[in-house]
This record gives sequence, C-alpha cells and structure tokens, in this order.
Amino acid sequence: MADAPRTEAAPAYQADALIAEDIEAYLRLHQQKSLLRFITCGSVDDGKSTLIGRLLYDSKMIFEDQLSALEADSKRVGTQGQEIDFALLVDGLAAEREQGITIDVAYRFFATESRKFIVADTPGHEQYTRNMVTGASTADLAVILVDARKGILTQTRRHSWLAHLIGIRHLVLAVNKMDLVDYSQADFDAIVADYAAFAQGIGITGFTAIPISGFRGDNITAPSANTPWYQGPSLIRHLETVEVNAVADQARPFRMPVQWVNRPDLDFRGFAGLVSGGSIRPGDAVRILPSGKTSRIARIVTMDGDLDVAVAGQSVTLTLADEVDCSRGDVIAAADAPPEVSDRFEATLVWMDEADLVPGRAYWLKLGTQTVSATIQPPKYQVNVNSLEHLAAKTLELNAIGVVEVATDRRIIFEPYAESRALGGFILIDKLTNATVAAGMLHFALRRAQNVHWQALDITREARAALKNQKPAVLWFTGLSGSGKSTIANLVEKKLHRMNRHTFLLDGDNVRHGLNKDLGFTEADRIENIRRVGEVARLMADAGLIVITAFISPFRAERDMVRAMLPEGEFLEIHIDTPLSVAEARDVKGLYRKAREGKLRNFTGIDSPYEAPEAPEIRIDTQALSPEQAADLIVDRLLGD
Repeated sequence: MADAPRTEAAPAYQADALIAEDIEAYLRLHQQKSLLRFITCGSVDDGKSTLIGRLLYDSKMIFEDQLSALEADSKRVGTQGQEIDFALLVDGLAAEREQGITIDVAYRFFATESRKFIVADTPGHEQYTRNMVTGASTADLAVILVDARKGILTQTRRHSWLAHLIGIRHLVLAVNKMDLVDYSQADFDAIVADYAAFAQGIGITGFTAIPISGFRGDNITAPSANTPWYQGPSLIRHLETVEVNAVADQARPFRMPVQWVNRPDLDFRGFAGLVSGGSIRPGDAVRILPSGKTSRIARIVTMDGDLDVAVAGQSVTLTLADEVDCSRGDVIAAADAPPEVSDRFEATLVWMDEADLVPGRAYWLKLGTQTVSATIQPPKYQVNVNSLEHLAAKTLELNAIGVVEVATDRRIIFEPYAESRALGGFILIDKLTNATVAAGMLHFALRRAQNVHWQALDITREARAALKNQKPAVLWFTGLSGSGKSTIANLVEKKLHRMNRHTFLLDGDNVRHGLNKDLGFTEADRIENIRRVGEVARLMADAGLIVITAFISPFRAERDMVRAMLPEGEFLEIHIDTPLSVAEARDVKGLYRKAREGKLRNFTGIDSPYEAPEAPEIRIDTQALSPEQAADLIVDRLLGD
C-alpha cells in the first residue's frame, strides 16, 4: 500500500519534467534569435494595421479566445464585411475603431523560426507626427505602405523623410491592396518609379519594393501565385534576413554610457551600462569621458559570470584596472577612438508639446545617461514636412520640425546622430512640468565651441571681494509692475552705500534704454532680457559687488537660470508680494490702463502670466510693511548672512 502512491505519481512527475524541459528549450531557442524592431507607416487607410494583424495571424501569435473575439468584432465594427478585419487586432482605442484610423503608437511582438520582431503601428495623420517619431526612434526598419490605387501621397513622402531623418537605414516600400488593382505589374512599376525619384532627392540610397495584399495575404509570408512577375522575397522573408542595427553597431568603436556605479562592498567597484557600440575584452585600453582619463578593462561582469567579450546590445558591468573617477553620465570608450565632447551644437528638433518652444528658456536635455541644462536659440529654419521647404520661424509649434542651435551649461559626450543614436539622440524636458517637450538629433559641434576657451586669470573673484571687505551677492527683486520693486531696491542701495558697501543697481526700465533696447515684451524677448541681465549681474558679482536687480522677471525658469549662474548662497530671490488689484490701483505709469484698453500687449498680470516664487529667500508683504521697513529687513537679512 505504501508503494502505490509512488508508482501512480511517477508518470505525472515525468510529464511535468518533460513540459519544463520543453519550456526551457523554447526559451533558449528564443534567446538565441536576433530581434528586429520595425515600424509600419504611410498615409491614412494604406493598410498599416491590417498588415500587422495579418503578420500576427500568419505567425500564429493569436490565441483562440483572441481569434474568437476578433471574428465577433469584425462582424460588429469591422470594415471588411463578414470577413476578418485584421486591423482590429492593433487598433485598440475606441476612437480608432470608431474612425477606422490609427491614433496612438501600438507595439506588437511576434516571432518566426528565424527571428523575433517588435512592430510599431504608427499613425498616418499629420497631427500625430510626434507619435510616429516616437515609434520610429528605436526602429531598425520601416515598412512604408502605399495604396496601389492612390500611389505616392503627401503623407508617404512625409513619413519617408521622417524615417530617413531619424536614421532608419532599411526601408521597405510595400505596395498594398494589389488585389484591388488586379495585381497589375504596370501599376506597381509606376509607383516604384515615382518613389525612387522622390527617395533619391532626399538622400535615400536604397529601398526594397514588395507588392502585397495585407487583407488577402499575398507576398506576406510566401510568394503569391497572383504576382508571377515578382521574383523578390516575401515580406516576412525580407524581415528575417535584413541586417539589424545591433550587428552594424558591433563594428563601430567601443562605447558604453555609464548608467550606475555598482559598489556592493569595499572590494568591488564596477560600472554598469548598455554597450551601445563596438566590443570590449579584458585588457583593452579605454578612455573615460569627459575627464579623458585612461585605464584598462579588468573584468566584464554579469549575473551569469564573467565574459571574455562584450558586444553592442549587451548590458554588463565593467571593472577597471585603475582607480579613476567615473560616474553616471560618463562614457567609457575605446582609448584610441573616443567620441567628441562639446557644449554647443547644431541639431534637428521635433517639437512634441502643446506649448511652443521658447527660445532662450532653459530646458533639461537628456542624452543617454547624461542630463544637463540647455537653452535653444531661435530656429535657423523650420522644415515643411510636406514639401521639405525651409521656412523662416521664430519658434516651433506642436509637430513642427526645425534646425536649431543648442547650448548646454557644461560639456557633454556626443556623436552625430547619423553615426550613433545612443550618443546623438536626445530629449528636452520642461523644468517646471517635467513633460517631454521635444526629441532631437545632434548634427555636429559648432566650431566656436572648440575655438573659444576660458582664459585663466590670476586675480580671483575671492580676491576682488576681499579687497572690498564684503561678500558678493545678487539681490533679485521680482514682482508685478507697480509692486514697489524699484522703490525698495533704491532704498536698499542707499542704506548699503551709507555702510560703505560697494553696490550697483540694475533697474528693469533703465536697462532697456541701453543693453536691452533691441528687445520687446514677447515671451522670448522677456527671457532674453533676463538672461542678459543675469550674465551682467554674474560679472558684477565676480567683481565683488553687491548687485541689486529690480525686474518683473515673470517666469520661474528664468529666475532659476540666473540662480544657477552663481555660487551657492549668492543669489537671494526677493518677492515683492503685492496683489494685482493693489498694483493696478497704483498704476503710476498708466500701464495697466493701457493694457486693459488693449493698447499694450503681453503685459504681466493682464494678458501675460506672472509665476510667483515658490520659496523665495525673502518675501515682502507690501500691505504689511512700508518701503523703509522692507528695506531694513532686506539689509538685515543680507548682512546677517
């Protein structure tokens, strides 16, 4: 009796073991397959979603319950009569199904015997250009769909140019819906000829043209008997054999942006990251950027043990033979072929935010593992994505693409985007909202960034301050027009002057008579006004002065920009807090009246916002304190510090 359970349980145990072995074998097989990321794009209703649905269906990546739901949905909301509407597998949003279009980027995974795939279905409408750029940013290949009945359209050209701009090297021209033109070779040849002429004009050196029917399945997984005149590969066959970017990246010089310094104990210090280019072995010489220090690789560490070689696409931890300074944001590179380092660039910018680009405003720029503060100059030009014309522009709106100059607050490691996506592609982040507002592609470093250097000086800012027997500071008065900034600032300077302090007062109105007389009151001009004043205030503080500024300076981002120019503790933000109703009642200069009458545009508090400081060093309530009392409080705080 005691042996019976063991005898009966043995077959079930063996079956479980076989299943486990099958699963492990399956996973090992998939681990060894290469991965191709590609996008489908083109004009509206060219059949992008249908094609992806067909690929999922033919590769047997649809479960029975999904197929049942698809058949039911096809009858209820499909566009193919009683037949299966493959587009519904991808168009998941309610708005997409209602309108029969793609709005958001949809990602799907499938696999064949030879390769794994991640496909992004990108929208065709111009208003969703930013979504298309998002989907294309990681793609190795783009399938450009064209309706055989309509030929090359404006959106076909736009998406082809965007794919080329983003650096997708492999393009497939999939002439779809061939079944609706009776599989005409003449129609196919005419479309290919038109596209070839266009592609040559924008720098596309090659593409693969395939006649297909996503709905009927012609030339999707196997050659179709309906196109005996076509002797090329099926779409799947081409996708299985095209070279992926990771293979090409392995032939480039070694690059690894450092994501994390791994220090679990006193005896181990490794630098973790994704190898973005080339290969590396223990003993290879490397250079740490931006410092330029050199060392050699001691070990290549992974969870599965040390490796003899690491190649592009692998995540590893490297240890160095020497104790060198290296942290997140640095790049470990081949010693004899390092990337460039600069702080001034030309770049293509794709604007992705509802609010327009504000030239001169500081944004966070994130490139790989590096994050720096950056300002964007007014665009050199904007590109009309339909005609590819270069248009004059002062800013960039949602979905606009332009060429700009970018300045960062410190040098970053980069390579041209055409050579490296990892070190050439970046995003811009709004400092206040943390929203991603743009994606960019670096072209090259500006020559002046390489030729203009800091001149070493023997007399330091500390020496100049010591000569004056005072600590330099910038007292930044901010508040609405009519709040009393200039009045209180003038009293503060008088009190400091009587104490033999060396000061200088920069007043908003006075500065606009000279230094900033070329600026107006648009948002961009206001930002440039504050940037210039901030630079002047910094130079005066370097001279050892106590600088007093009285400016509305309505935007937090620009006040923070000036704060970042100065050493810790030298910038004192002073909010002259006066309600709008009180400031407007004073209206000494009659400006509020003009603004209310529409005679003065972009006036702060009326038709332009004022962003009050969130945590100023000093807040002056002008309804509770007189100007004299406010000035005494500020002087006491300054000298008390």
